[in-house]
Amino acid sequence: MAQFGPPGGGPGGGFGSQDGGRKKQEFTGVAEEAPKGNGKITGMLLDSTSGKPVEYATVALINTQTGKPIDGTTSDDKGKFSLSKLAPGEYRLQYSFIGYKNADSKPFTIAKGTDLNMGNVQLQPDVRTLSEVVVTGQAALIEEKVDRLVFNAEKDLTSKGGDATDILKKVPMLSVDLDGNVSLRGSQNIRVLINNKPSTIVASNVADALKQLPADMIKSVEVITSPSAKYDAEGAAGIINIITKKNTLHGLMLNVDTGVGIRGSNLGLNGSYRQGKLGVSLGGFGRAMYNRASSSLEQTTLVNGVPMSTSQTATAFDKPLFGQYTLGLDYDLAKNQSLSANIRYGTRNFVQEQNQLTNSYIGDSLLNFTNRNVDRKDLSNSVDINLDYIHTFKPQQEWSISTQYSRTGLTNNFNADLLGLGGELTARQRNLNDNTNQEITFQTDYQTPIRKNQLLEFGAKAILRQVDSRYQYQIGGPTGALVFDPTNPAGSLNYSQNIGAGYVSYTYVTPNKYTFKVGTRYEHTGIDATSDETTALAIPNYSNLVPSINVSKSLKGGVTLKAAYNRRIQRPGLQQLNPNPNAANPQNISIGNPILRPELTDNFELSLSSTIKKTYINAALFGRLTNNAITQIRLPSDSLAGGIITTFQNIGVQRTYGANVFFNTNLTPKWSINGGLDGYYAYMQGMTAGVDGRSQQISNDGFSLGGRLMSQWTLNKGWGIQGFGFWRSPMPQLQGTMGGMYMYSLGVKKDFANKRGSVGLAAENFAGNGVKMRTSLNSPLLAQNSVMHLYNQNVKVTFSYRIGKMTFEEKRKKGRSVNNDDVKGDAN
Repeated sequence: MAQFGPPGGGPGGGFGSQDGGRKKQEFTGVAEEAPKGNGKITGMLLDSTSGKPVEYATVALINTQTGKPIDGTTSDDKGKFSLSKLAPGEYRLQYSFIGYKNADSKPFTIAKGTDLNMGNVQLQPDVRTLSEVVVTGQAALIEEKVDRLVFNAEKDLTSKGGDATDILKKVPMLSVDLDGNVSLRGSQNIRVLINNKPSTIVASNVADALKQLPADMIKSVEVITSPSAKYDAEGAAGIINIITKKNTLHGLMLNVDTGVGIRGSNLGLNGSYRQGKLGVSLGGFGRAMYNRASSSLEQTTLVNGVPMSTSQTATAFDKPLFGQYTLGLDYDLAKNQSLSANIRYGTRNFVQEQNQLTNSYIGDSLLNFTNRNVDRKDLSNSVDINLDYIHTFKPQQEWSISTQYSRTGLTNNFNADLLGLGGELTARQRNLNDNTNQEITFQTDYQTPIRKNQLLEFGAKAILRQVDSRYQYQIGGPTGALVFDPTNPAGSLNYSQNIGAGYVSYTYVTPNKYTFKVGTRYEHTGIDATSDETTALAIPNYSNLVPSINVSKSLKGGVTLKAAYNRRIQRPGLQQLNPNPNAANPQNISIGNPILRPELTDNFELSLSSTIKKTYINAALFGRLTNNAITQIRLPSDSLAGGIITTFQNIGVQRTYGANVFFNTNLTPKWSINGGLDGYYAYMQGMTAGVDGRSQQISNDGFSLGGRLMSQWTLNKGWGIQGFGFWRSPMPQLQGTMGGMYMYSLGVKKDFANKRGSVGLAAENFAGNGVKMRTSLNSPLLAQNSVMHLYNQNVKVTFSYRIGKMTFEEKRKKGRSVNNDDVKGDAN
């Protein structure tokens, strides 16, 4: 028996499109089991305007007495549909598809042996033909699909004019700290994709990359906690896929978005044109920020048994400037073949002015006092080029070829002026660090249905990755030229990584509403690395077999039960490998570790979801068992008494167990509220330097809790209001705890007539004097307490407007895009 579900997806297992193209047939649980018989219904669905067939639309068979669906199917590529083996009874049909108004047939009777032909059924596009066409359908804020949770970000009001981090703060199971670092269920070992594509700038620094993505262009965020074998094996905690808005209309449109606030301003221009077989989109976005921050640092180290302590206060002014420019093309080679190409260019100009006042002590005696003015420049430019081809043979049977070239250039420089007691310039220091990260990817995928309830997928992929980092230090007096620093010799890292992978995945939906999705993926990684041009690094090649199992069961009353297991690989990222000793703050030096090995994680998950009247509830238990876990380690500095070096190591083991629950409810048709709680327990064990100079084992464990709440009201005459709050307790680390955090926002928006645009006012952390984050770290040789104070109160005015005339056009299938999901994020 064919099973069906609503166009937007709902609880239950299903086959769905992964590439953002035309929606395919989904297999989900039905409300009640259909009795068997020999009745039959056929018909054809047509667009009432163009007369063309409506493909893959949902056809539901409704029992007129109970009002519940008991059977269903979807139309084929010619608009035809058929239902068979129907028992006698009173029924009606309901037709639905994205972009069309739902339609119901008149009630009819099925008797024994009835063969009923519904003829041509006309579906009307769900649009308003004014100066432009506006699609009226609206998805739920949170949707659950067979292998992911979807947060429909386009319904968010307060994040307008912000960036992707403003959206991710509100997504269930995700946390975003003050620096923009994202964690999923307490782990920052995740992979972030944009429209199913990777980017080298994301591989370089996730937090900074997310700041380049305007919130106004984000349609939804998908959280995939148990990825199938089809995805790259990277991401110990899972995958975050950010879907941007795509135009599926016909004609010419230009959209202007701008916002002005006390902490940042933005301007975005996006245009699109579609005529016949060709579609073109062009966009540009820029954002300037101006933030103040202050910090304090208290740390103690043991040097030959003697305590060395440091007390530091710092003030900073950040002036980041971000830009992003995109060009997209798609062309229908034939009815069942399409070609698409995308070019994205991004820039980041992060400049920070900081003043550091530092006192160093031996015991109770003052060792020295330093006053440093530091100008730090974190600059990058990135380009991503994709070319994708897809051939659809029949519904759910398709073959695709995807290619990608991605390159990011990064500059991490700082200039420091050392001042005397009277404020006079006494010395100067400069660090120059240039990095490049380049990837070339080839991928092919094939999928085919096996009968009505089975799907087979397999494919292969090759990634050619090249990382290059070069650095040097220069010093000088108050005047004159800077010269190379003999105590900090120049260095370099050349790191080549080639990955070959293949996978197979099989999905089976049983008649009693079980969905099984099983698969395995094999990846071989070859590494060739040298430091300082000639010194070979002994990093062995490795191969991994990573299985995945997803099982879901649809129960009565709209309840869905899911269980999942998968193994993941986490490779080190560019900044974790970068050997440049960044001493912008000499009391807290950071340096990468080029000989890091990948970490392996076994993930387990059990979840239950249900809809009770107007409330959707999801609860889950999860566990992660990680070996060779990559994490930050703090060590006493050999070059500066009292200083601490932060680097990365494979610490050994990490065990995490937790649970999360969230809900979404509609109190009235115009008032919704959603929120949730999550928590986890983590145990970590690793090695660090001991008092006697030898390595010794250390361990730490602890709990972390978090929660969020968001409410939205839709008022009359285009007005809307939204409130949001988030809180996270301190999180355990191997050498201590990372500070807790919170944020809140309130926004109001007024839509113009005919939905041409809107104007809004939003405020974030508007009470008090910003947010403080306290972190405590300790080991046998050191203790560190730091406080970061971010003055992030923000009030902003936003404005958007659309011009151009659009008419509805059926969605076109786009080529499947490359997904490089294998590199660990840098912040941890």
